[in-house]
Amino acid sequence: MGIETLIREATELLKKLIATSSLSREENLTAELINIFLKKHGVAETHTLQNNVWAFNQYFNSEKPTILLNSHHDTVKPNKDWTKDPFTPEVEEGKLFGLGSNDAGGALVSLIATFLYYYPQPDLKYNLVLAATAEEEISGQNGIAKVLPELPELAFAIVGEPTEMQLAIAEKGLMVLDCTAFGKSGHAARNQGVNAISKALPCIEWFHSFQYPKVSEIFGPIKMSVTVIQAGTQHNVIPDRCQFTVDVRTTDAYSNRETLAIIQEHLDCEVKARSTRLNPSYIDPEHPIVVAGKTLGRTTFGSPTLSDQALIPYPSLKIGPGKSERSHTANEFIFLKELEEGIDLYIQLLGKVL
Repeated sequence: MGIETLIREATELLKKLIATSSLSREENLTAELINIFLKKHGVAETHTLQNNVWAFNQYFNSEKPTILLNSHHDTVKPNKDWTKDPFTPEVEEGKLFGLGSNDAGGALVSLIATFLYYYPQPDLKYNLVLAATAEEEISGQNGIAKVLPELPELAFAIVGEPTEMQLAIAEKGLMVLDCTAFGKSGHAARNQGVNAISKALPCIEWFHSFQYPKVSEIFGPIKMSVTVIQAGTQHNVIPDRCQFTVDVRTTDAYSNRETLAIIQEHLDCEVKARSTRLNPSYIDPEHPIVVAGKTLGRTTFGSPTLSDQALIPYPSLKIGPGKSERSHTANEFIFLKELEEGIDLYIQLLGKVL
């Protein structure tokens, strides 16, 4: 298919995806739509697992390295401020409105179109695998993490998210910590007990003041914020425990596990991470796919928002049509011209390495 046909077909697919509810963990209908679309457009074999769909290029060769093209087809719930029907695709003044149009339907259909463009081409330097995955919005266990064990080892990945087709070469990670300082209860009127709040205060201050030895060139220092605190049961009882929650935004300077080990080493309180799986990501600015993007006039930046990059243990580049600030907003939209640009630039970008 020519690029104009791909653009037209991708736009129609996006309209169908918008019209089909695909909230996280409820993406079965959009998974079916994507699977049918791929087969209709000549993909001989597709693979499905729960609400994930993936396919390999026609001339897949196990001796060649493999590139993953990934984006998600789940959405958040529409918020109460929508004035349009979030499930009715509507075009006005060059904008396509609808839930998931920007995050990340535009990137997803653009990557699908790009995959179809290269699917039948022999003698590519890399294999391609397209994966349309579920549960990205909730960092779920049954999305990209479920698909990766089914794939060959990857050379690198392109993750489709709205970046205005600029090159996100790094992404912050996330850890949520539950911390507990222990004391000993006693009567507040007497010199009894050990106040857990007093024991927690130096720990809380540490989170605000500690400077990690390594600092990310892209993001600067790791950001740690104490966001919730709970202690005590009544005014005249010395509390025997003080619990607080910390939001930690990790950078490419340390993995989540390395960051957690440093925190636990320094604090005189119990520190438990709810999860360490949402790691920061990074790709070398001199990686061939990044260099290819630069030659196309694209700029590099570090992204503060999470995506499925956090779960992909390979070098990955986040890039896609649309604008991040529109994600999760009422009356979400993507410009039709952004779809055209996305498909064209994805094809050019991959063409420089394939």
